[in-house]
Amino acid sequence: MPELPEVEALKDFLTEHLTGHEIVRALPVAISVLKTYDPPLSALEGRTVTGAGRRGKFLVLATDGGPHLVTHLARAGWLQWKDRLPDGMPRPGKGPLALRVALETGAGFDLTEAGTQKRLAVYVVRDPQEVPGIARLGPDPLADDFDEAAFAALLKDERRQIKGALRDQSLIAGVGNAYSDEILHAAKMSPFKLAAKLTPAETRTLHGALRATLTEAVERSRGLAAGRLKAEKKSGLRVHGRTGEPCPVCGDTIREVSFSDSSLQYCPTCQTGGKPLADRRMSRLLK
Repeated sequence: MPELPEVEALKDFLTEHLTGHEIVRALPVAISVLKTYDPPLSALEGRTVTGAGRRGKFLVLATDGGPHLVTHLARAGWLQWKDRLPDGMPRPGKGPLALRVALETGAGFDLTEAGTQKRLAVYVVRDPQEVPGIARLGPDPLADDFDEAAFAALLKDERRQIKGALRDQSLIAGVGNAYSDEILHAAKMSPFKLAAKLTPAETRTLHGALRATLTEAVERSRGLAAGRLKAEKKSGLRVHGRTGEPCPVCGDTIREVSFSDSSLQYCPTCQTGGKPLADRRMSRLLK
């Protein structure tokens, strides 16, 4: 799933490639991708793109005097840039293509989604705050005012485990499953630790790890073409998705805890005092 660093890089890429260009066609190929109908998608046509923005994991395109095109790539969605779009109309129901946006230059981008769970979402709105997911977002962790005191205030009454708190978009915008693993590994903290029980020193360490991990990921992705961002994300991860590999810090074996629709990875030596965390799903399978 694209998270804050990848969406930030896509925002920069689209700002460079779209700003000042006219949208001549916005074509839904998978009707399920559209979550709004007023204004219609066709309201984007004939409009000039004035810039791209990011709200959490949402990508926002603004047009001159017109609506905004807001996209959430969900778990399996992606944006594919093409210097020259194919001629002709794409056929609905064939392949992963969900939406195509064409410019007056012949260039443009496709929104695609792999797999059978269709969660890619596109909104055409007058104001991005009309999108429910954006209206619910918590503060951006890379904002200038997201300091240690602001972070501590968010966690003060949190009764959840810290892994779940970091992933809650209404608490902190933009962090998902992968980067929460990376942040907790950098902070040397168990994902099962209760957020409200962090000491001031632990809160300070976690805040520093949060900002540093996301900032470094953004810098690694900056300037990359859209098609290279997935590979860059994967290559930069130290523990997430690396079950069974050695920890790059201490050499211990990276372990996993599985859930019904996701999993987390961690290093026992770095994060849990050498003790493996209980994996209830695996325990049931072994019985």
